[in-house]
Amino acid sequence: MADKSTTLSIFTADVGGLVGHVSSHPEVVDNARERLSSAKGKGVISDYHVLRCGDDLELLLTHENGTDDREIHQLVWNTFVSCREIAQELKLYAWSRGLLEEFAGNLRGLGPGVAELEFTERSSEPVVIFFANKTSTGAWNLPLYRIFADPFNTAGLISDPAMLDGFTFTVHDIKENREISLKTPEEMHLLLALAGSTCRYIITSVSRNTGGETAAVISSQKYDIIGGKPGAKCEPALIVRCQSGFPAVGEVMEAFSLPHLVSGWMRGSHAGPLMPVPFYEANPTRFDGPPRVISAGFQITDGHLIGPHDMFDDPSFDEARKTANKVTDYMRRHGPFQPHRLSEAEMEYSSMPIVFDRIKNRFRKL
Repeated sequence: MADKSTTLSIFTADVGGLVGHVSSHPEVVDNARERLSSAKGKGVISDYHVLRCGDDLELLLTHENGTDDREIHQLVWNTFVSCREIAQELKLYAWSRGLLEEFAGNLRGLGPGVAELEFTERSSEPVVIFFANKTSTGAWNLPLYRIFADPFNTAGLISDPAMLDGFTFTVHDIKENREISLKTPEEMHLLLALAGSTCRYIITSVSRNTGGETAAVISSQKYDIIGGKPGAKCEPALIVRCQSGFPAVGEVMEAFSLPHLVSGWMRGSHAGPLMPVPFYEANPTRFDGPPRVISAGFQITDGHLIGPHDMFDDPSFDEARKTANKVTDYMRRHGPFQPHRLSEAEMEYSSMPIVFDRIKNRFRKL
């Protein structure tokens, strides 16, 4: 086991879609692998892996530099920019949307999603990483609650002595730009009161009450609106540490057996079920969806990523996928009506200001 700390950093970005928003082009993915392979050869990073979920590119890195390291963020920025250049040459869809123009020392706020976790490796360090497409950061609230606070999902909360003291959730209020820490099980009801409002209160990390070790972190960047128009955007990612004082791998995966409703889908403006799929099925084509989630399992050994194992490539999730398809049928029949279409405040793309401008003089006071 490594004595020094390891940092696991994951980054997501939309650098251009193959056939609309369906997938990533192999040349884009290969370019990312080549650049990270070169960085590994130079000793900048310990290891790497490249995935994609829908049209989003996902970079996974291990290193010893800690979180928010400028050199690591610069490497990732340069990688994404070079991938975007290939996407531009191929005229892939929306290649210019996922990144702002200049690197400012840190990727946060520039478009890419960022989730980083620094820890000292245990004798065995299993980690499960989730990537979603066609949804928003609030999509993780319900699974995180189930994993770390619900004994009906996570039996270890009552049967594992190492988890009896529970976990603390950090919740970000994205409207007021503030955060609060809530301790479970004591403050479970307070947590639920906030976390149920997934468009405003986002669970950003979870830690053990005993010892304070971080158990989970998410990429908490939200879609940016610049000058009244959609700007750079990213899809959410989630890192969860498992076993030995943390929930078992199976308990983590169980939280996704229900394809719960999330916001996003077509134009980021509709609610739909989060469908758990294997890597090869992360190709949202029906109404640009329904929203997808993939899961990559790794053992981290001396800073190296052993894996991935495709965690949703399992027939036990077939029923979840069937349920998601049934819910998809049901929600689509609502067309432009709520609750399928999101409220005005939640919609990423909306013509409502234009509509109101056209008819504003026709309204009569009552």
